[in-house]
Order: sequence, then structure tokens, then C-alpha cells
Amino acid sequence: MSPASRAYPPDRVVLREVGLRDGLQMVEHFPSTTAKADWLHRESAAGVRHFEVGSFLPAHAMPQFADVRGVIDICRDLGVHAAALALNDRGAADAVQTPLNEIVTVVSATEEHSQANARRSQADAIALVGRTVEMAKGAASPPLVQAGISMAFGCSIAGAVPSDDVVRIAAACVEAGADLLGLADTVGFAGPDQVTDLVTRVQRELGDVVLSIHLHDTRGMGIANASAALDAGVRVIDGSLGGLGGCPFAPGATGNVVFEDLVYLCERKGFATGIDLEQLMSVRDIAATAMPDEPLYGATPRAGAPRQIDWRAS
Repeated sequence: MSPASRAYPPDRVVLREVGLRDGLQMVEHFPSTTAKADWLHRESAAGVRHFEVGSFLPAHAMPQFADVRGVIDICRDLGVHAAALALNDRGAADAVQTPLNEIVTVVSATEEHSQANARRSQADAIALVGRTVEMAKGAASPPLVQAGISMAFGCSIAGAVPSDDVVRIAAACVEAGADLLGLADTVGFAGPDQVTDLVTRVQRELGDVVLSIHLHDTRGMGIANASAALDAGVRVIDGSLGGLGGCPFAPGATGNVVFEDLVYLCERKGFATGIDLEQLMSVRDIAATAMPDEPLYGATPRAGAPRQIDWRAS
């Protein structure tokens, strides 16, 4: 079994909570390190085992991630899987000096977005994946390297994205040594049929690579797209507490698919998550207190888990 398959067993669904990274990337106010620790402790107690907890970026530019090393230490102490974003060589070099379990790199599906978002070409971004893999191999406890393909389902700058382009980039990232791949609907363009088609194509062309999907609920399609991804065989899905998050290329849009709704979806489809939904929903008070101006979304938190029936699938 590969290291990626050990971290993400193919016989079960893994839900990865990205609220402390993607959920904070565009906020003015953010939780203190103490509040983040409480967030992680309470979600871990609820059964969440995989987190994306920050980015390795200059503190003056992104102060919400200045404590990323301390947050990673908290995850280590809790025994949960911690991933963090590294967008350049310096970030990757810093990441491998921590007990991080997974480094997330990003390659855009379009040249236009790659230049606008990272000021680098796709070829340069893929080369960074390879250099990150080499740095990871030299770490005392080598972290996994995920290559996340942003704008995989459509780009707010370039428009439609041919699936051929996504498959080509995915293959290049695997060739560069990436342990797992992520398909990101960065600005919420996707629909269920598109998710099914692209996931099926990537799986057919690249074999048994561990594949995750990162969905945004920009146009209200997040849960439908997550359901399609599950039906197509994806077993790793990102979401954020309360649907926190956003993207500078989709101004005014809602954020990630709501993590609480993902738990409910999976359980109703027969995929055990190991997550206590009532406990999970109680963690929203941390986000609400620390970021009172940030809206929290979610149909399940609004309505509550059904009490008259066993809402977990039998």
C-alpha cells in the first residue's frame, strides 16, 4: 500500500476540513491560535481526522497563517492528519521542517489563471511540484505531496477548460512525483455530470492514484457535485466548517461546500464518516465568535440532524 493510500484508505470516505486554511484566506478577522486549538480539539473529538490548517506565506502578507507551525504542532499532538499549502520553494522548504503530514501544491488548469494567481506558467508550477517532492523526500518524516489542480472545471478568466488539459496536467504532476491529485472547482462552475465525466476520465487515464475533490458552493451546486464525485469513486472530499472560504477570482461568492452538509450527505448515501454531526455543528460557535462578520452557511446546521429517525444510513 502506498503512503497516500495509508493516509487515505481507498475503502472508506475521508472528509478533509479546510476551514483553517481556505476558510481564512480572505478574511480580515480570524481566530487566535488559542481559538484554532479549540477548533481542532473539538472537531477531532467529533471524529474529524484530516485537516488543512494553513499556508506557508509571509506573515506580513497573510497574518492569519503566521502561526501555521504552532497549529501543525497541535495536530501532531492530537494525532490527526495535517496538510498545509506551499505556493513557492521557500514555503515548501519551510514546510518540510515541520511535522506536517502533507504539503499541498497548486497547478492551475489555465495559463491565464496561473499567471494572475501565482505569476508563473503551468510548466513552472509543475516543476515546483517536482522540487517539493524532492524536498519532502529529504525530510526526517517525509510528508505526502498533493498536486491540486485549480480551475479544473472552469476558469473565471479563461472560461471553459477542456478535460484534455486537466488530464494532461494531472499526468504531468504524477510524473513529477505527486502522491495524490486534487481536482478543484475553484469558482464553482461545475455541475454533477461534468464532475462525473472528469473524475472518470482522470481515473481511467491515471489508474489508482489517490484523487480528492475540492468544491465551492458558489452557485449552490456543491452538495450535488459532491454526491456525483462519490458515485464516480472519489473517496476524499474537502469542505469547510460553515462553508467558510472564497476566492479572489469569484468576488462576492460563497465559499467551500459546507462540511456539516458533507457529513450528512455521506451518511445518507451509506458512507460512514465516523463524525458526530451534533458535536461538529457545535464548533461553529468558535468561528462565529472570532469572525462575526463572516456568514456561516449550511442546510443541516439550520435544520438540525433528524431526531425522529436514525439519520445515519443503515
